[in-house]
Amino acid sequence: MTREQLIGLSLYYKGEYFEIQKALKERKTVDLHEEVNAITILDSTYPEKLFDLKYPPYVLFYKGDISLLNKECVSVVGSRNPCDYALKATEGLCQKMDKVVVSGLAKGIDACAHLNSRDTIGILGCGIDYIYPYANLKLIKDIEKRGLIISEYPHLSEPLNYHFPFRNRIIAALSDCMYIMQCKDKSGTMTSVNEALSLGKEIRVLPYDIFDDNGVQNNLLIYEGATPIRKEEIAF
Repeated sequence: MTREQLIGLSLYYKGEYFEIQKALKERKTVDLHEEVNAITILDSTYPEKLFDLKYPPYVLFYKGDISLLNKECVSVVGSRNPCDYALKATEGLCQKMDKVVVSGLAKGIDACAHLNSRDTIGILGCGIDYIYPYANLKLIKDIEKRGLIISEYPHLSEPLNYHFPFRNRIIAALSDCMYIMQCKDKSGTMTSVNEALSLGKEIRVLPYDIFDDNGVQNNLLIYEGATPIRKEEIAF
C-alpha cells in the first residue's frame, strides 16, 4: 500500500475509519486522481503520539502550518455554552500559554481557546472544507493562515454526530496535558477526558466555587485526582 493509495481510500470512503480498515484488510485500492494536502500514517512526519491510539488516523487532511503537529502541545476543552468565569479563565490561560493549543473548533470554550492562543491546532469532526459551526467561519479562516486545521474527513464530508467523540481521541493524543475549563457528566468534554486518561495524559481542571452549579463536574474531577489549574497560570 502506497501513501497515494491510502489517500485514495480515505477520499473514496470519506474518511470513515472502519470502512478504510476493512478495505485495507481486503486489499482494495483506489487510485488518487487529485492533489490534496494530507499526511498519512506511512509518512515519516506523521506525529508519533498518534501511534499510541488504538485507532490512529490513516490520513489527516490539513490547511495551514503542518509543522505544528510535531511541536509541544496542550489541549484546552470545555462546554459549548460556557459561563463567563470559564470564558475569562480560558482567555487568560491561552494568552499566557507558550505551547501549541489544541482544541475542537466548536463554539464556546474551543473557540475562545483558539482565538486567544499564539499557536493553535483546530481538529474538525467534519470535512476539511466544511465550515462547521458556521458561526466560526472567521475564526477558521484565521487559523488557516496563522495555525493549523486538520481532519481525517476529506472535502465536504458532513459533520455526523459520531464523528465528534471519535475526533476527540486525536485531541487527546496530540496533547501532553489536557485543560478542562467547564464540563458536565456525559458530555463531549468528558469523552475527551476519558481518552486523555486512557493515554496517561495529565488532566488539569479549572476549580469552581462550591455553590456554582456550572462547576460540579470540574470539582468532582479534582476530587478524583485531577490537578487544579492555579491562578498563576492565567493572565489577568
